[in-house]
Amino acid sequence: MRNSVATIFALCLTAGAAGADGHAAPMVDAMNQDVSNGIVSAEKVMAGENGWLVVHRTDAEMKPGPVVGYAPLRAGANTDVAAILQDNVASGDMLMLMVHSEAGGTATGVFEYTLGAKEDGPIKPDGKLVMQVITAD
Repeated sequence: MRNSVATIFALCLTAGAAGADGHAAPMVDAMNQDVSNGIVSAEKVMAGENGWLVVHRTDAEMKPGPVVGYAPLRAGANTDVAAILQDNVASGDMLMLMVHSEAGGTATGVFEYTLGAKEDGPIKPDGKLVMQVITAD
């Protein structure tokens, strides 16, 4: 009986840790969308810490370009995240929705990133950007 209880306890710990890791993995879930209302949104964003969903222009080369919008993120699951576009985006334009950190800036709660800066820069777990590319309809 003691071995059974210990085995069940160990399995519960393992399952809990796997579930926690699965929920904490940063990601962006978004689809192509109409942005004629001046807003781009992501259905779900997972963030390991407070930060930003940043909307970059991009193209077929898939390199992040200038920032055209951003929205704050809380650590954990964020649903229906809407970023107000600060520049015109035409139908057919490609946008990269990327998770950025709140770290490195001089003010908490103020988006301070400019292309290539360290302040509020992109997170890179395992050296890879956390992003989703969409096309404006």
